[in-house]
Amino acid sequence: MQIQAHPLEPFFQHEVATIFEGKLGLNDPELTGYVARVLCTFSEEGSPFLSRPAVGHPIEELVAMIRASDPVYGKAPSFDAERAMRKYIGDYALFVAGMVPEALDNDHDGPSRHPSLGELIQAGKESYYVVSQFNVFEYKKEAPLFGRLSEQFERYVLGLALVREELGKRLSMAPQFG
Repeated sequence: MQIQAHPLEPFFQHEVATIFEGKLGLNDPELTGYVARVLCTFSEEGSPFLSRPAVGHPIEELVAMIRASDPVYGKAPSFDAERAMRKYIGDYALFVAGMVPEALDNDHDGPSRHPSLGELIQAGKESYYVVSQFNVFEYKKEAPLFGRLSEQFERYVLGLALVREELGKRLSMAPQFG
């Protein structure tokens, strides 16, 4: 049984592949497909990211998610739950750092702040690394992809920033209705 692709997946796949291959020299269809699916996930109505009152998670929530993902000292009920939470944290960090820079905290003052770019990069790289270490059984095939995401996280953030820039140019040229 084939899974129905997200309606935006072909569009995002094209945009990500064009930027990653054309501007960054990254010819990795598996990776561009994965990044396109991350964009689809975070663009869906009802996405936890889009339903937040303020854009993104405050730093306290990000730190709490990382701590909670630990199945030994945290609240994760299993190693599978740890992997799922770490995958979400990596995806979230990649998405926000590349596509939603206004959600980043440049002013580290205040009682509740959002993560800085450096904090998101660290959380994303670390989380994808943890996911890549699940390299047996049903996760064996995907593990190298998450290893690449961890190793070159900053490069993929740059790629998404370029995708955002390209999409912004297209939107500014679109005809206005109303």
